[in-house]
Amino acid sequence: MHDLIQPLVVSLAVICSIMFFVWLWATRIHNYSVVDVFWAFNFAVIAMIIYFLADGNDTRKIVVCALALFWSFRLGFYLTSRVFSHLDVEEGRYKQLRKEWSDNLDLKFFFFFQSQAISNVLLSLPYFIIATNKNPEISIIEYIGAGLWLISIIGEGLSDWQLKQFKKDPSNKGKVCSAGLWNYSRHPNYFFQLMIWVSVFIFALPSPYGWVAIICPLSIGYLIFKVTGIPMTEEQSIRSKGELYKDYQRTTSVFIPWFKKN
Repeated sequence: MHDLIQPLVVSLAVICSIMFFVWLWATRIHNYSVVDVFWAFNFAVIAMIIYFLADGNDTRKIVVCALALFWSFRLGFYLTSRVFSHLDVEEGRYKQLRKEWSDNLDLKFFFFFQSQAISNVLLSLPYFIIATNKNPEISIIEYIGAGLWLISIIGEGLSDWQLKQFKKDPSNKGKVCSAGLWNYSRHPNYFFQLMIWVSVFIFALPSPYGWVAIICPLSIGYLIFKVTGIPMTEEQSIRSKGELYKDYQRTTSVFIPWFKKN
């Protein structure tokens, strides 16, 4: 377990520093939405730190860092195209937080940004565990975890792409996206995001202390279902689309892709 300390401490210091400077910038441009972009890219930074500092089996380390980089860059560039295309307009969720946190706004967002940095490191715990595993044999469980991870990344990317294509069409303004995967789930992107962390947990299981990685899907699941995921997204959708979204809620699975209700 002591092999984890150096890459963990270095990652925490680097990511908290990055988020401090992002917070300064976000405060200056009056747009806290940028935190999402850097939260995604921070996993790539952590992957690089792990690659150079972790002392586990090289093959396993390359696989876990490559998958982490792939996921981080895919999500990061997607969010960049969404957030940076209108830096002068803050996204709805953060506008709402700005209203709720009007007292000591900047300080509250400082702690929010730092909590996001800490979540980056905590959610990367499976990466640290996997990359410090010195066993030269890659187990079947690890192959299953890596395969599910890749499928989940593709599913998340597809759902994001379908939503982006829907929004690009001016005739869809004010409408609810029910194209592709969104016809079967109101939040297919969140579904595949959770599956990514489930697959990372599976990948980590054969490593020493791999069971500790269960904290990741549990934490992400809690955030998705109770905090900044589905609740805030649906509240914003109802505010912006009204009855159209309520009809969508009545007929479409909230999370797991499934057939429409009559």
